[in-house]
Amino acid sequence: MSVIRILPEHLANKIAAGEVIQRPESVVKELMENSVDASAKAVELHIKHAGKSLIQVIDDGIGMSEEDVKMSIQKHATSKISTLEDLERITTLGFRGEALSSIMSVAQIEIKTERREDEIGTLLRIEDSERIILNKGSFSKGTSIAVKNLFYNTPARRNFLKTDNTELKHVIDIYNKISLANPDLTFRMFLDGDLLLDYPAGTLSDRIGQIFFPDFLNGIIPVEEITDFMSIRGYVGKPSLIKKTRGDQYLFINKRFVNSRQINHAIFNAYENVLEKGDYPFFVLFLELDPAKIDVNIHPSKLEVRFDNEKDIYSFVVAVIKRSLGNYDLISNISFRSPTESRESLKIDKIGEKAEFRDFGDRPKRTSTTFTGKTLGDDDIERIFGGLNLSVEEERQPEAVILPFEQKMMESIAEPEKKEQDKKTPFFGDEIYSPFIVQLQNKYILTQIRSGLMIVDQHAAHERILYEEALKKMKTDLPFSQPLLFSKTIQLDPGTYKLVQELYPHLQRLGFTIKFFSKHAIVIDGIPADVKMGDEEKIILEIIEEYLINQREKNILEDQDNLAKSYSCKTAIRTGDRLSEDEMHNLIDRLFATSMPYVCPHGRPIVAKLTIDEFDRRFGRT
Repeated sequence: MSVIRILPEHLANKIAAGEVIQRPESVVKELMENSVDASAKAVELHIKHAGKSLIQVIDDGIGMSEEDVKMSIQKHATSKISTLEDLERITTLGFRGEALSSIMSVAQIEIKTERREDEIGTLLRIEDSERIILNKGSFSKGTSIAVKNLFYNTPARRNFLKTDNTELKHVIDIYNKISLANPDLTFRMFLDGDLLLDYPAGTLSDRIGQIFFPDFLNGIIPVEEITDFMSIRGYVGKPSLIKKTRGDQYLFINKRFVNSRQINHAIFNAYENVLEKGDYPFFVLFLELDPAKIDVNIHPSKLEVRFDNEKDIYSFVVAVIKRSLGNYDLISNISFRSPTESRESLKIDKIGEKAEFRDFGDRPKRTSTTFTGKTLGDDDIERIFGGLNLSVEEERQPEAVILPFEQKMMESIAEPEKKEQDKKTPFFGDEIYSPFIVQLQNKYILTQIRSGLMIVDQHAAHERILYEEALKKMKTDLPFSQPLLFSKTIQLDPGTYKLVQELYPHLQRLGFTIKFFSKHAIVIDGIPADVKMGDEEKIILEIIEEYLINQREKNILEDQDNLAKSYSCKTAIRTGDRLSEDEMHNLIDRLFATSMPYVCPHGRPIVAKLTIDEFDRRFGRT
């Protein structure tokens, strides 16, 4: 007697359903995508007991006829494809014909539907896979599908569901993804009878503001490029929205949310010199390309995709996002309002964590205000605030950055005898920084710009400058070294001695001239121009120490990048170093000639600004 047998159909269906329906989130995804495919303009989601008791999706789409309702619950029944060519050019969200038949195997279903042209609709109730009730009735135009008692007949799977809060968090996540993909539709979500999330139809930026919070819009940059090959549109986040956790990365291909390692890597690559290991930028991006060039039929969840021309797509995404990041003001506004005030609109405690708005929160917080140095007189006050426009400006859209290296540089720093008004230097867009410039606590540089006050972290700014210069030097073979009057001999331990030998080709291009002797001794004969005479021993040891820390703790394995970061960190102007007015002007000019003047090589912010609006708000002038 054979021990191999064919499984009964009802048992095989329960097993197969596990690939499609894994938790309440899976049901929500399938039903909401069906509503979008049905040309709905408004979609409602009703949830009870985190979806374990009830998941109901109501839409005003095209509805179904009685015959289509009966067909819809059959396995592999779909209106989306009929030939292999249809599958290869699929654009709808659903097409496999598995959703309702899979749900029917593990839950009780009630379908109410009525087409716009019909006077009477259809009710289909499925108590289990064998008890099906069909009735006629008058219903709202569109379709309502209620899924009750999920996994009631598979207790083991139900027991593996997480807590209500966890399952609800997954439901909200997929609800938000589908809402983001379709900002022109209205979405409403009800939890246990109460309205939880309400997203009126609008633009993509409207939808981002609805899902996160309005202040979030200040931290995003538009992306758009349309070609015959493909198009990309959406938004990427400024450095202020970088987080240490995943979750705020939304990629849609032909309006379908997908996970693509290749595209994600391209996006992260476009943020080079901004992201540290473990950093995750915010983005909502839509790619549109020929459906025949991608394969979405890899897994029932349809989250994975493959591309025909992967390298071309990768290069396209990197180039477009790099350009977008370079064209817009990445400087964060400092707000006098507390984070609590910014989030007042987010009252939904029970849905889990909301996105965190990190407005350079890692800067030191002051508990009191201390004034040091000379008292400001009338002339000083006029210098500081004389050029500020004290009226509240209307809110403006982000403007393209015109970096100093794209304009004719002013000659004020090179020619100090010029008149003071000639010292004004292009900053970004129509922002000009004025001849007024001061140093705060020998740590920050403050200068007036048209929209308010710009604040620069002097160490981070110099670090960015030296980092990019170091990378350029190491990629060329034109070392410049200032010779020491007296050579410096340093005794190293064996490990450090060997590492210095290995790195010497790069160190030489930076400007170090080193001779190696026995017994682990080195002699420094020359140093880079940025290293102070007398600091050569301290600097070389600090560079090696920082290099090892980067390698061990930050997993920076590429020698040139690691060495450039170590060199710039240890050679840059320090907190406490007093700068002259010309040195501060020169530092800002050099900063805005770099490729990324907004964050240091380690990802920390360099520049912030206080707008006139914030000053007016602080002083009660609004």
